[in-house]
Amino acid sequence: MDIRGYSALVTGAASGIGAAVARRLAAEGAHVVVADVQQAKGQAFAAEIGGVFAPVDVTETSQIRDAVAAATRVAPLRAVVNSAGVGGARRTIGRDGALESAHDLESFTRIIAINLIGTFDVVRQAASSMSTNEPDSGGQRGAIVNMASIAAFDGQIGQAAYAASKGGVVGMTLPVARDLAAAGIRLNTVAPGLIDTPIYGEGQDAEVFKEQLGSHVLFPKRLGLPEELARVVLEFLTNDYLNAETVRVDGGIRMPPR
Repeated sequence: MDIRGYSALVTGAASGIGAAVARRLAAEGAHVVVADVQQAKGQAFAAEIGGVFAPVDVTETSQIRDAVAAATRVAPLRAVVNSAGVGGARRTIGRDGALESAHDLESFTRIIAINLIGTFDVVRQAASSMSTNEPDSGGQRGAIVNMASIAAFDGQIGQAAYAASKGGVVGMTLPVARDLAAAGIRLNTVAPGLIDTPIYGEGQDAEVFKEQLGSHVLFPKRLGLPEELARVVLEFLTNDYLNAETVRVDGGIRMPPR
C-alpha cells in the first residue's frame, strides 16, 4: 500500500518510538498527524517534520474523533499507528499482606484505559473513516499498526497491569483484523523489546544502565534503536500481504521474572 500523499495518524508521536515512526512516515511522503498529550513538544515536532499536531489523550474519545477529522482534512487517512501508552510497576499484593498495600485498582484501571481501551478506540474511529476511502488497485483502504510489548508474553514481577494491557492488544489483533477485512483494512501488531528511548534517562548513569540491560539481549547485545522499530512499522503498513500478525522486535530476548 502506498502511503505517499495520504494522511498518517500516529498517537504518542511527540517522543520515543512514536516520534521515530512519525519521522519515518513523513520521510516516506505521508502527511503525518502528530497526536499526543504533550502539546508544546508535539507542536514543535510536527513543525519539524512538516506535519500537523492534534492534542490527543486516548482516553478522551472526542479528542480522537477530532484528530481523525484533522487527518482527513489534509488527505484521505490510510495509515494509523497506535504508539501512545504508559507503564508502571506494582506487585499484586503487599509484603505485609494488608489489602491497603496491594495493587490499587485506580492505577490498574488507568493503564488498561490508556494502553488497551485507548488503542481500540483509535482503531474503531480511524477504521470507520478509512472504510469510506476509495480502494486502491488491490482493494485496500488503509492499514493500522498497534504497539504492544514483549511484556504481553514475558511480563515481569510487578507488571500485572502493563502485561494485561499489552496482552489485550495482542489478543484483539486477529479478531479486529477479521472485522476490518471486509472494508479492505489491514491490522497488525508490533511487540517491541528494550528500545533505546528517553524513558531510560540521560547521562553517564543512564548509559551504564542501558548497557547492562542490553547485555541480556540474545543478539545483538544492545538496546534496539527506535529507527529499527520504525522500519518494521513501515513494512507492516506498506506490505500488502502482512495482516493479523504480531511480531516481536526484541533481539531475541526473553525477559526473566525480574
